Amino acid sequence: MEQQALNQLMRESAEDAIKTSKEEFDIDLDFSPESIALVDTIILKFLATYKEQALEDKAVFTICNIYGAYLGETFRKLAGGQWQYNLQDEEAPSIMLIYQEKTFAFAGICYERLVNDSNISVKRYFDEALDSATH
Repeated sequence: MEQQALNQLMRESAEDAIKTSKEEFDIDLDFSPESIALVDTIILKFLATYKEQALEDKAVFTICNIYGAYLGETFRKLAGGQWQYNLQDEEAPSIMLIYQEKTFAFAGICYERLVNDSNISVKRYFDEALDSATH
């Protein structure tokens, strides 16, 4: 996938996260650093509202990818970076954000919170990523 198309896909996915958050939970996301904590809340609201449906493969894929895109696009606005399509695991290709030779798996941290451990903080991961990128 060429870079321009990938960037557009991720921008559109981030916009989907904003729209979904407003429609489903009346939560406004605005690409601010403060809005990142809301993503933690939104992921848990999906679990509380939709229970097992939120953990079906298609829902997991969609939730993690749109909110991962939102986190990445917020990071890009604050620090920069480029999206990269990662084909190392052909069974499960992924999209990562690359910034100054560091790789950030924003969709992956959403997956961890949604599927594996609701105590994992998307905000903490984001803050650490931003801190490591800017210092």
